[in-house]
Amino acid sequence: MQSISRAFAVLRALAVGPQGVTDVADHVGLPKSTVARLLTSLEAVGAVAQDDTGGDYRIGQGLIDIIGAAGDDRGLLAAARPHLHSLVNQVGETAGVSVRADRTVYYLDQVQPESEVQVRSWIGEYCPLHLVPSGLVYLAHLSPESLEEYFADGLEATTANSMVDPDALWTRLAQIASAGYVWVYEEFAVGINSAAAPVLNEEGTVVAALHVHGPAYRFPDPNRTHDIGLMLIAAASNLADHLAGRVPLST
Repeated sequence: MQSISRAFAVLRALAVGPQGVTDVADHVGLPKSTVARLLTSLEAVGAVAQDDTGGDYRIGQGLIDIIGAAGDDRGLLAAARPHLHSLVNQVGETAGVSVRADRTVYYLDQVQPESEVQVRSWIGEYCPLHLVPSGLVYLAHLSPESLEEYFADGLEATTANSMVDPDALWTRLAQIASAGYVWVYEEFAVGINSAAAPVLNEEGTVVAALHVHGPAYRFPDPNRTHDIGLMLIAAASNLADHLAGRVPLST
């Protein structure tokens, strides 16, 4: 029971975002040696993952799959997975799903293509709404009052391309609402370009966002930006149908 309790505490710590052994040990109040052994055991069964040797740990795909399978076909993770694979096949880059968490988006899951050059996993990461496409599609569907409140708390920049001018963002968000998707070019992380579309429920509220991203040197093909946007819109619409129970997950 003690081992199970400690392992659960470690997983709870990683649920807030990727952390190193020392950070997890501080968070759960256990010796580093104990936490290291727990993480090794959890990694062996896929409950946690480490992107690089000596790097931070994050929630692993094995645990994500269990969470997704725990609910019915309308569960977001279970329903999103087929659409992520479809987007990867169409676009040739990583596809992911995220949800809003206050002033950030939280990356729930992603599927990567078979490529020699890949971007790192963003599962378990939090990113400011105004700096990533998944966040921008959430902002584009907020009321003017909610947007004013978001802007009033300040807009951080993480690269030279970050858009932090409220007036420019007002214009951009109106364009996003009209187009149904948005592209972001190295605005949150240097070397990464990405696009996203919102998953809307029957009331028109954004319940999730689907995105694709890849290395800036190869993605996107300038001749495919609109086509990829339409692919995202279609995938998001199909996912919304699955979540609403209008279409079975197996289709």
